[in-house]
Amino acid sequence: MPGTTLAAREGLEPLDWAVIGAYGLLMLAIGWYYSRRTKTTDDYLLGGRRMNPLAVGLSLFASLISTLSYLATPGEMIGKGPIIFAAIASYPAIALVVGWIEIPFIMRLKVTSAYELLETRLGLPARMTGSLLFLLLRLLWMGSIVYATTNVAIMPLLGIDSKEQPWAGPIISVVLCTATMIYTSMGGLRAVVVTDVLQSLILFFGAVVTVIFVSYELGGVGAWWPKTWSPHWQKPVIWFDPAVRMTCAGVFLNSFIWYVCTNGSDQIAIQRYLSTRDAPSARRVLIISLIADVFVTLILAAVGMALFAFYRVHPDVLPAGWTLDADADKFFPSFIVRVLPMGLSGFVVAGLLSAAMCSLSSGLTATTSVVTVDLIDRFRRVAESEQTHVRRAKLISLAIGIVVVFLSLGIGLVKGNLLAVTNKVTNLLVAPLFLLFFMAMFVPFATTWGTLVGVASGIAVAVAIAFFEVFGLSFIWIMPGSLAVGIVVAVVFSLLLPGVAAPMPARDDNADA
Repeated sequence: MPGTTLAAREGLEPLDWAVIGAYGLLMLAIGWYYSRRTKTTDDYLLGGRRMNPLAVGLSLFASLISTLSYLATPGEMIGKGPIIFAAIASYPAIALVVGWIEIPFIMRLKVTSAYELLETRLGLPARMTGSLLFLLLRLLWMGSIVYATTNVAIMPLLGIDSKEQPWAGPIISVVLCTATMIYTSMGGLRAVVVTDVLQSLILFFGAVVTVIFVSYELGGVGAWWPKTWSPHWQKPVIWFDPAVRMTCAGVFLNSFIWYVCTNGSDQIAIQRYLSTRDAPSARRVLIISLIADVFVTLILAAVGMALFAFYRVHPDVLPAGWTLDADADKFFPSFIVRVLPMGLSGFVVAGLLSAAMCSLSSGLTATTSVVTVDLIDRFRRVAESEQTHVRRAKLISLAIGIVVVFLSLGIGLVKGNLLAVTNKVTNLLVAPLFLLFFMAMFVPFATTWGTLVGVASGIAVAVAIAFFEVFGLSFIWIMPGSLAVGIVVAVVFSLLLPGVAAPMPARDDNADA
């Protein structure tokens, strides 16, 4: 009850470990089950193109939220305030643009990799550029997920100090990636989608448990719901202001551009759409994903507000020396291990692992698809059996997991809170990658080298904003700035440089039925 002293625990109890162990065994069992039903490469990479839109929609949501969002949203709410809510206002516009412009175009093509389109319109150099940009983007993204899960969540939960035990982080990263690689490489996209559905329910329930527990301890929702703007929160600014870290309009634009770019060029999203029957089914996938995203964003924001109020009432439970500004990202993991009753702690930790493993498994299947189709099959001269093809795809998935572990070790060098770090690392190439598709889909006079010059310009702008803060712009302007500059340069150089792109692909009316 309010004002009472809580006894903080120092670590997870045996019951917590039993819950976590049961969760891990369930994921492996699903991978084993679907491994027996995977016969062809199409089954492995696209689920046979017959998957249920509800399941795929939840899978898309779970794939893109990740541990980064699961930890960064409460941390941002505690440390900076609710400006991040402005992202939700962009979802209707996202549904219109992605659902009725991008998805119909994507579903016209019976392809496995999205980057096959780029070669059709802009030639092999554009396809290779798109494939390599995607691989780098998603490898950095998966590395960030492993870093956040290991260093911001798991190690604090276990009471491990990275300075005193530097060997612990790499070991935990290897275990996390290995478990994900096993069930992903066994069962392919079907196993990934089914586990994503279960994991999305677990991570949602884990956040709900936290809000209910805090509400009970403080005497109701009204006890933690903020009635005034906290002095340490960033003051709300509605319109664009480059001097302000985050404004409502800036967050709206950033969210809109991220969704449009990701859904229009990222193999993780496009792979989900292609696994359904037609454009209406793919649109349902998008809408389900957005609805799930709204609910989970709201509940994670509520977690942040609830924990902020909880620690003001129970400051004795907070580790010594922690501050709202410097340590906000650690409040949620600390609450899980020090305050929640045993058993519940294990369930919420399973939620954290779910968020990580959802994204890792989806990243592994998507990057495996691109490596297999764009970097191997494209240049293979001799036909192979489906069994050999599937076996190679599984080995590629394992190799990518090893690369991700090594990348995760360097993510901690990037400065900023978790939200800023994830934007600087994982969103660096989002707009330049989409620029390739924008030129291929919507600019009839686009040329190969004009487009590639635009892509190079977009990457340069993204790096300048992310790591050098040119013109005082914050990380929220990485994607808008790089996309705007990239489009202008690509259009101008397509008019100046010689070369003619191939015509637009013929329309398949059945795809839009």
